[in-house]
Order: sequence, then C-alpha cells, then structure tokens
Amino acid sequence: MVGLVLLGCVLPPAAYPRWRRPIVRAVPPAPSPSIPLPWPHAEILGLALRAYDCARSARLVAGRLLTVIDYTLPSTARRLWVIDVTAGRVLLNELVAHGSGSGENYAAAFSNEPGSRQSSLGLFRTEDTYLGEHGESLRLSGLEPGINDRAMARAIVMHGAPYVSSAVIAARGQLGRSWGCLALEPGVDRRVIEQIKGGTALFAYYPDPRWLERSRFLRCDDAAVREAAADAAAGPGVAPGTAARTARAEVGRRRSRRPTSDRIVDGAPDQAS
Repeated sequence: MVGLVLLGCVLPPAAYPRWRRPIVRAVPPAPSPSIPLPWPHAEILGLALRAYDCARSARLVAGRLLTVIDYTLPSTARRLWVIDVTAGRVLLNELVAHGSGSGENYAAAFSNEPGSRQSSLGLFRTEDTYLGEHGESLRLSGLEPGINDRAMARAIVMHGAPYVSSAVIAARGQLGRSWGCLALEPGVDRRVIEQIKGGTALFAYYPDPRWLERSRFLRCDDAAVREAAADAAAGPGVAPGTAARTARAEVGRRRSRRPTSDRIVDGAPDQAS
C-alpha cells in the first residue's frame, strides 16, 4: 500500500516546477479556540448538506460530521472545514493542498483518471487509517461513479505534507501540490484524521457543470437513493454504481434465457406471466 501511496500522492522535490517570484500573501492565523470559526460560503454549504443528507438516507455515510473543501478558493486560504452538523458548529478550518495536475495556486481541472495527478470532486466516505510515507494517512472511498469512484485505485488519501504550511505560503506565494491526495499541514493532519475517520462524509466542491449535472447525491431522486442504497448493501470495496449495473446485467441475462414463446416477437406484447 505504501508503494501505491507514493505513486498516487508524492510529488518529489525534483518534480516541482521552478517557482516564479511570488506575491507573498500570509495565510490568516488559525483562530483562537474562543473565537468561532468561519463557515463555508452559504451556497456551497447548502450543496454539501444536500449530498450529506442524501448519502445518510442511503446509509452510505455515518456520523454527524461533514468535511467540506471549497476548491474555488486559492491554496493560500483555509478552504477545508470539519463541521458538526448536529451541533451546527465548525470544528476545524484548515489549509489543504490540491493535485499538481489541477493547477497552481488555484485548482481548475479535476479528474477521476489514474495518472492525471489531479484532485477529484464530489462526495467521499472516509475509511480506515494506515501508516505510510507521510505517517498516519486516511483512505477515502469515492461515492460518485465516473467522478471520484477510482479514488481507492488511485491511492487518493488524506495525509500530512511539509509543503503545506504558512511558511511555504510566505516563501512561495502558494502551497506545494500533491499527486491528487488531500495534503494537510503536519500536526494538523492528525487532528483532522482522528476526527473524521471511520465512515464520515467528505464533500469536495468546484462549479464543474458535468459533475453538478450528474451527481446522484445532489439530484437525490428516488432512483439515485435506490442505487446508492444498493451500493451500501454491496459492501466496502465495491465501486459505486456496481450493484445497480450488476442487477441490470442479471435482468438482461435472465431475459435472454427465456423460451422463445415468452419473448416479444415482431413487436407483439410479452405473454410471460
């Protein structure tokens, strides 16, 4: 697994592009525990809650926590939030790096394809942790077919990385970038991972028209919920959408094996009971 993580996430120092002289922007300091943390933009939070509620109704995610990432913000902004939905409170608001293939300071390209080195959008479920190249790392399951469901195969995880910090921003004008993983500031990573591991929802946003139109969690009609529930029943490790595709294929096979007299012939109605 460590080898996969290296391929999926680590951008070696030699692979970094030559940095242009940046306009230095200091990241806002972490708020004092006594000061309420800021919330995501209301529209983005609304979409995240809609996806969270849909996935909860299908029993695809568990718990009261929702993690939101807003990729419309630059890497210099604290664009990751951990929210206690039940209590209506922001627990954490942190820096997070995006994939090297997604852009420089701003992410603008997203992919589900292995080797793209791009971040993925949509709803994820947090899984278990393991010790990897960057210490404790959190596995993620992508729940949206064609959007992020190759997250496991791509070894897209959450981990700490030295290229995520206010010092990096001060020196370079932006964070370093991963190969698609959600990279957090060392020290912060442990707090976030311990809070959200074990089946909670993580929602990564960017106004990508293809995803917004296709997302079954944002649509959340009866068919979408049934398909999501079938995925939940199929168990962990099964790619989202597989259960529904398998069921449709089985129906097709059963129909093809029926006696000729029971099939539709020349447009006549099917006479099978």
